[in-house]
Formats: sequence, C-alpha cells, structure tokens
Amino acid sequence: MSVSAGSGGRPRNLVLAAMIFAVAMTFIDQTIVSIAVPEIQRELGLSATGVQWAVNAYLMALAALFAFGGRLADTVGHRKMVVLGVLVFAGASAMCGLTPKGSLAEAWIVLFRVVQGAGGAIMFPAALGIVVQTFALRERGRALAVFFGIAGGLTAIGPILGGYLTQWTWRAIFWVNIPVAVVALVLIALAKPVTEHRPAPMDYRGLALIASGVGLSVFGFQQSQIWGWRNPGIGLCIAAGLLLLVAFVLVERRTASPLIKVDIFRIRAFAVENLVLGIAMLVFIPVFFFASEYAQIALGKTASQAGLYLLYFFLGFVVASQLGGRMLDRGGAKRPVTLGCALCAVGFALWAGKVTQLNFNSQIWYVVLAGAGMGFMLSPASTDAVSRASRLSYGEATGITQTVRNYAASLGLAILGTVLVSQFRSRVTASLIARGMPAGQASAEASGISQSQGGTGGTADIPDFIRLDFAYATRAVFYAMAGIMAVAAVVALFGLERGRQEEPEESAVPVPSEREDPR
Repeated sequence: MSVSAGSGGRPRNLVLAAMIFAVAMTFIDQTIVSIAVPEIQRELGLSATGVQWAVNAYLMALAALFAFGGRLADTVGHRKMVVLGVLVFAGASAMCGLTPKGSLAEAWIVLFRVVQGAGGAIMFPAALGIVVQTFALRERGRALAVFFGIAGGLTAIGPILGGYLTQWTWRAIFWVNIPVAVVALVLIALAKPVTEHRPAPMDYRGLALIASGVGLSVFGFQQSQIWGWRNPGIGLCIAAGLLLLVAFVLVERRTASPLIKVDIFRIRAFAVENLVLGIAMLVFIPVFFFASEYAQIALGKTASQAGLYLLYFFLGFVVASQLGGRMLDRGGAKRPVTLGCALCAVGFALWAGKVTQLNFNSQIWYVVLAGAGMGFMLSPASTDAVSRASRLSYGEATGITQTVRNYAASLGLAILGTVLVSQFRSRVTASLIARGMPAGQASAEASGISQSQGGTGGTADIPDFIRLDFAYATRAVFYAMAGIMAVAAVVALFGLERGRQEEPEESAVPVPSEREDPR
C-alpha cells in the first residue's frame, strides 16, 4: 500500500505541504515570542513571572486541550478541525498583537495566548493525523521527518524573523501569523485531504479533569518563584493538580467513550516513547526562552542577533531530523532516539561550560550539537509513538503525545524558570554585598532585579556584573537540561526495543467509520 485511502487521489506532497503550513504557526510561536520577551516586558511593564506566563499560557493551553483536539479530529473530521484551528489561532494572534498598555496588558496577552493554544490544540492533532493516514508505514518516517524538519526550519525562521520584526514593533511577531494562515487555508482548499473518522460522543468530564489538573499543577510550579516554596498554596496547587490527573486516568478507564483510551499505554513502545518525549520536552521549548534571554541580557545582543544565536540550534536540528527519520524507516526508533538524547545531553553540558565566558563564538558548535541531538530523537520518537495506534485513532494518539510534550514543556519552563530566578537573585545579592551594600538592602534590590530579568531599560544599561550573574544563572539551567537529557537517554536505551514495527492491526470488532467529504 503506497498511499492510504485517506489521500483521496490527491498528490501526497500537496497534502503534506498544506499540513506543514497549517502547523507552521504553532511552531513559529514556540520561539518567536521568546525573542521578543525583553521588549514585551519593557513596553508593557510585565514582571519576569508575568512575561513567563505570556509564554507558558500558550504551552499550558496546548497541554490541557491537545487530547480534546485529537478526539475531535477522530470523531468530527480531521480537515474540519485543521481549518477551525487555523482560524482560531490566527484570530487570537491578531488580538495578542493588539495588547493595550497599562493595567490590562498582562491579563489581555495571557488570555489570548491561551486562546492561541486552544487553536493549536484543535489544529495540530488533526494535521498530523492527516499526514499519518496519507503515507504508508514504511514511508511515514521520511514524510514526518520532512514534516517536523520543515516545521522546525520554520521555527528557526521564528527567532530571526522575530528579531527583525521586534526592531519595528514586537506586535508584528503575532501579526505575521495571519498571512501564514491564509496560505495554509488556500493549500488545504487545493489539497482537499480525505481521511477516515468515527463519530462518537465527547467526554466532557474527562476534559474538565485533565484541563484542571494540568492548569493547577503548572500554576503551582510557575508561582513558586513569587509566593515561595514555604507558601502552603504552592503545595496545595501542585498536589490538587496531580490528584485531578490521577482521577482523570481512573475515570477514563471506566468511561465508554473516553477522551483518552488510557489502555493504549499498555503498548510498551508507546508508553516508553511518551516517557522519553515528556522528559525531553522539559528542555526543548524552554531552551528558546532561556537562550534568548541569555543572548540579550548576558551577551548584550539585539533581538535579531539573538535570533541568529538560536538559528545554530536549528541548523543541527533540521539536518539531524532528516537523518533520524531515515534511521527510523531502516531500523526502528531505538537507535536515533537513544543517540539523539545522548548527543543532546553532551551538547548542553558543553554549552553550559562556555556561557560564563560571555563569548558567543566559543559556544556555536555546542549549540549545534545540542540541536542535532534533539533533531535525532524528536521526529522518530513522535512518529513511532503515533504509528502504534490504529488508523481510526491517529488523532487521539497524536493528542496524547502532544499533551505529554506540552505539559512537560510547561513544567520545564516553570521549574527551570524558578531555578533561573533563584540562582540569579542569589548571585546578584552576593555581588551587591561585595560592593558594600547592606545584606538586607542587597536582598531586596536583588529580588527586584531578578523579577525584571536584568532591568527594564535597554540591554546597554545593564551593568557588567549583572550580565555575568545572569550568565551563571543560565549555566545552572543548562547543566540541569544536560542532566534531564541524560535521563531520557537511559530510558530510551533500556526501555525501547530494537527493530522496525509492523503496521498496527485494527480492532477485531468492525467499527463503523466515515470518510470526510472531499468537497
């Protein structure tokens, strides 16, 4: 079978191009906002935690609603959900660009970042499900390597484009999504992808449980740097969120038509791939936020120069993702996933050792190595996990993997953000005391500086000792990332089995299905 029934006779490459443009906005927004963070913070007067929420609210909404989006795709229709997701995402992007200054700014931008995340959660599982149904299993690794590789390349454009757009106005980083959305809608209309779906009732109880669980647990970690770990509210939020997620699993096992068929985790490879993805995603999205701030605060780079800094990460990522896809098709997921995690760990460790030298040129090859490691593992792990599902559950399987990925990314940003702020505050306090400031005053001053991430003026106004202190705080974060990726490598090495998988069998009980009307 060279082309699945879902291709509808249309050229598969046109379908692939349409889906790449559809999800391009979600990939671009994972990095383009990070580049503009210092400028957004200065113009809108946001705290360090507030601006992290502007990044994290998007990821948290994706994590909370991806399972819902995957279920909608499988039950309502993949193409309908892609189109709806594109429209919601583009509309929310426009509103983010219209964020007013003043007291409403933080609530406004966080709200519409949540709506953006909702649009992405509806769109992405449906788009990936279309690609998976369009290509046969033995061609799927290469197709999804192209999918993730080009999407990753578009993500690489995000920092560069964001840097130049920010020199005009940071608001343009959101408005740029609108022409991308138009191109995506035109390509979808031309490709008219046809896929199979199965009408079923929606599990709103499960949706409420997973959304609340994800939201509360991430909120607890995110607020820890403001309230402090001694505040009982932090522990209560995290505990309540985790309990709700446990309740979600228990309820889903007893629900006739669940949001997520949790029994799919009995498939060892699916469970291990998701565990590896979850561990790796503690690093993958947060690195753009922290590297961008490091480049602009510690190195004194402009936003466009910071974009070029992140481009080196994606040079390694895009090339390695193509190699990883071919390795998946030839011999299965274990080798590229394990190799990728190990390379990424080494890259981050070497990168961390150089950041305090405040010399960009000494870091380049380690940035490339870290990106290459992530490229080797990300596409094969995601592809292999989704391919374990039956044809009628690709959207659901995608929803699960993306829920895991984005929940982990939200936690990673919150936890590593806490590490960054606490380390930065500690070092600035010590530096101020060394310069003769009383301990109490130094602590208060350091708390204010750490929440403004170096100050609210331009980067040229940041004292040299603050730059160095921020670099040391970044080093702690990058070493933590190296350790996280080393854990992922160990899990992949001992958890995954060698060899290629076979085409998954459908349920022994025939299930009525419908094909989307191509008209």
